Amino acid sequence: MKIIEDIPVFGEVDLGAFAQIKNARETGAYKVALMGDHHLGYGVPIGGVVAYHEMISPSGVGYDIACGNKAILTDARAENVRQKVRTIMDDVFHKISFGVGRTNEEDVDHELFDDPLWSENSVLKSLKEKARAQLGTVGSGNHYVNVMIDELDRVWVGVHFGSRGLGHGIASYYMDQAKRIGNEKHQITWLHQGSELGQEYIACMEMAGRYAYAGRDWVCQRVAKILGAKVLDEIHNHHNFAWREKHEGDDLWVVRKGATPAFPGQRGFVGATMAEPSVILEGVDSERSVQTLYSTVHGAGRVMSRTKAKGNKKSGVAGEVSRENMDSWVRKAKVELRGADVDEAPQCYKRLDEVLADHEGTVRVLHRLTPVGVAMAGKEVFDPYKD
Repeated sequence: MKIIEDIPVFGEVDLGAFAQIKNARETGAYKVALMGDHHLGYGVPIGGVVAYHEMISPSGVGYDIACGNKAILTDARAENVRQKVRTIMDDVFHKISFGVGRTNEEDVDHELFDDPLWSENSVLKSLKEKARAQLGTVGSGNHYVNVMIDELDRVWVGVHFGSRGLGHGIASYYMDQAKRIGNEKHQITWLHQGSELGQEYIACMEMAGRYAYAGRDWVCQRVAKILGAKVLDEIHNHHNFAWREKHEGDDLWVVRKGATPAFPGQRGFVGATMAEPSVILEGVDSERSVQTLYSTVHGAGRVMSRTKAKGNKKSGVAGEVSRENMDSWVRKAKVELRGADVDEAPQCYKRLDEVLADHEGTVRVLHRLTPVGVAMAGKEVFDPYKD
């Protein structure tokens, strides 16, 4: 960890992301920090932690409100999964809906839709049917469903996605409202917790959080059903959210954008690339942990933009990653891949072990989960949400 201009920075410094976290501090933030997987985002960098006393930032939380990771430990036999992985991943890819704007082919309902807030808040009311249709769908970009095996030969399922169109609609509306009243600087918006808009946003954000949890729960259960397995344990966290927390005596809104909560003993699932081991980790109490506001990475972190990886056909610029190169890496790792495109290739990311090494003393790794099957949205799917 480095302290640069009074800002804790983990990992190699991305100058664009560092400029963004300085901008966040200028919006009245009390404390800020950059995690080891930080990179450029919209307004607030991915891997950024921003804490306010009384303000909450819709752009800090981002468009994909409550994007997060869930991992479940199952009683499936690793030997059987390895033998049947092709069939398993075919079923996962066909039973789970991947892509932007996709709706689920199976009827997925949840008690959260009975909450009166859906009819009391006009934004939620306008998004309710879309949310109902998209519950349990995974989306595109870096969102995935993984089947993994740990060092004890146990089978895990891991997923990464958020609140889909619901979160995007909430974020868009309240960012626009913040801009309308002049609460914007450097593409960063904020609302006071006591204002009518601030209270509305907090309620909608928390609903999106419940929705994202319900979606990840459903997908994990559905994959467990494909495996014919029971769920023995689960680890579940948001990493695009704001929490009201106490730190060193201060009550703060802690906005974590692409950062995972990591209080002492709190477990988290952190995904790597499609061809490398992910981890189950837990927070550790230390002075460095205090500097992070008890936060850690949410993934390996990009080192190559999507455009750089894929190229631009209109301008005649070739991409730096070919499908052949990506597939070669995946085959070498013995991963059964469904979907995905070169902008999600391992070449586009840092190595997770190196990123975690930057956070030494703040987290400890409990388990390493080696992927045997990965499913993501295919290359034909356009992802408009860069965060």
